Amino acid sequence: MADVDLSLLDVPRAVAVPDPQAYLHAAIAWHFSEDTGSPFWLRRAETLPFDPLTGIHTFSDLRLFPNVVNDLRSVPIGDLIPRGYGSPPPLPQVFESGGTTGAPKRTAQLPDWIEQVIRWQTEDFVAGGFLRGRGFLCVMPSGPHGVGYFSRLVAERLGSIFYSIDIDPRWVKKVVRRGVAGKVSEYLDHVVGQAELILRSQEVANLQTTPPLLEAIARDDVLVDLCNRKLRYVLLSGAYADADTLDLLREIFPNTVITMVFGSTMILSQASTRTGRDGHPFVFDPRTPYVVFWVVDPDTGDEVPYGERGQVVMNHISKGMFIPNNWERDSAIRMRGPAGQVGDSLTAVRPLATFEGSAVVEGVY
Repeated sequence: MADVDLSLLDVPRAVAVPDPQAYLHAAIAWHFSEDTGSPFWLRRAETLPFDPLTGIHTFSDLRLFPNVVNDLRSVPIGDLIPRGYGSPPPLPQVFESGGTTGAPKRTAQLPDWIEQVIRWQTEDFVAGGFLRGRGFLCVMPSGPHGVGYFSRLVAERLGSIFYSIDIDPRWVKKVVRRGVAGKVSEYLDHVVGQAELILRSQEVANLQTTPPLLEAIARDDVLVDLCNRKLRYVLLSGAYADADTLDLLREIFPNTVITMVFGSTMILSQASTRTGRDGHPFVFDPRTPYVVFWVVDPDTGDEVPYGERGQVVMNHISKGMFIPNNWERDSAIRMRGPAGQVGDSLTAVRPLATFEGSAVVEGVY
């Protein structure tokens, strides 16, 4: 580890480092050296049955780490910031998960990583068909969630006026668990009604929302007509939509490009989207070496064959945070990634029926 180049960890970068293996070695040296590692990982290292500085050689070796994401529900945010950022360190943005599997998990995202994600998402929006300089309505979680924060900053980069309607995914999940279907419909009507006010009064050509909310809009003929007159780009994320649903939505909104992204609080970013085939509308490629996906058999931990469904395991490896071997509550079909990618790509992502002994409730996000 003495010869590692810690500058490989610096972001933002226009192009990822060319040697993922060297990047991994630098990340391990950074996170597990006394002078640069975070209090959280330096404490955890003392409990591991191996020394990360000498025992982690390849990305596959990340499987040796325990899944620590449940610790992120309660660990002090300051303990997650690597000492190498100095004292005092830069102030982090704190984002929380949706609470699908219990108390929310928190991540600390430092300014260098924030800038990298904004650049990626700006590129993704443009590649997907976003109309620069045209109004942008974001009907997504804000508050403790990252999606609304990043979308606002991306809109600024693209010269678009940003309109925002908040949704509270935790409240919807709570109502779903209680089995009060009428309350969910009432909440959907409440959110869609706010979107209608903006769509009627403002010049909006771009929309970001979740599949359940776009489906709710699609059930209202008056709103469908309004959207078809105004919208030209719709970005879906935050919930599952199958190929048949996407086909139907494209029939209902024929003048609008409809695309999707897949992201997670625990990877501190979103994957890159490309068009799929063989009945899979989209394939999601992780931004390696910062994010690595595996699709595995939940019983054995072995990777499933390409084209087969398995449980998604996520790894986040950056200067600001290290979250290895995170068994997520999602399943996906394993796909080959582009040349040079580390790990798997994903398609047909959907939630597991149960996770850690509890039913998975998706709600609207």
